[in-house]
Amino acid sequence: MENNIDSLKGKVALITGAAHRIGATTARKLHAAGANIVLHYNASKIAAEALQLELNSKRSKSAHIVQGDLLDFNNLSGIINESVSEWNRLDILINNASTFYPTPVGVVEERAWDDLMGSNLKAPFFLAQSAARHLKQYNGCIVNIVDIHADRPLKLYSVYSIAKAGLVMLTKAMASELSPEVRVNAVAPGAILWPEHELDAAVKERIISRTLLKRQGSPHDIANAILFLVKDAGYISGQVLTVDGGRSINS
Repeated sequence: MENNIDSLKGKVALITGAAHRIGATTARKLHAAGANIVLHYNASKIAAEALQLELNSKRSKSAHIVQGDLLDFNNLSGIINESVSEWNRLDILINNASTFYPTPVGVVEERAWDDLMGSNLKAPFFLAQSAARHLKQYNGCIVNIVDIHADRPLKLYSVYSIAKAGLVMLTKAMASELSPEVRVNAVAPGAILWPEHELDAAVKERIISRTLLKRQGSPHDIANAILFLVKDAGYISGQVLTVDGGRSINS
């Protein structure tokens, strides 16, 4: 595949949960590489519109927004259809949207199970299924955002860890099912962004101390890994690229 900055020119990427954090950083990264971007959001309309305006100011009519609750099964095929209709193609699906909160065993309710499984596993599967025929047409790719805790469960976050483990298997199963036209890979972040509910300084320091690089990563590290898998990894499929500063080796 081409390595120049415009190597994604003319390609269309749908990023779920694109209004904030890793999703927004990834949108900017793929856009800078030439792609047209479909920014999915659920409730973050103002942030999504601001990012759309930012990207379109850099390249006219290069960003489109689509709203949808990923927990509503009836929305999922519509999100894909709207994404395709804007430029009459879809080349890249980034399943980034995620729900994350503690579910200690003993007090887990069905609502939390459905919520965490829905956003982290069910939605990515059915979005990929709906997108598959479009991606096949252009030899496209899917990148799923998993987690290092798909392999080593995070204490008190059992349902989230289970869902991300399922997303790893989804990555491998889809890579097999959609081959040879579509590549499917995943990125597993480590200590990149802290949860939206604050951790105290001691906990953050303990997490960072367990990385080999002794520092926190950034959303740019994840976006760079996604860009690599999309742009430069033409012979890679069914793999999980771990971006955690070496923490998974040292924990």
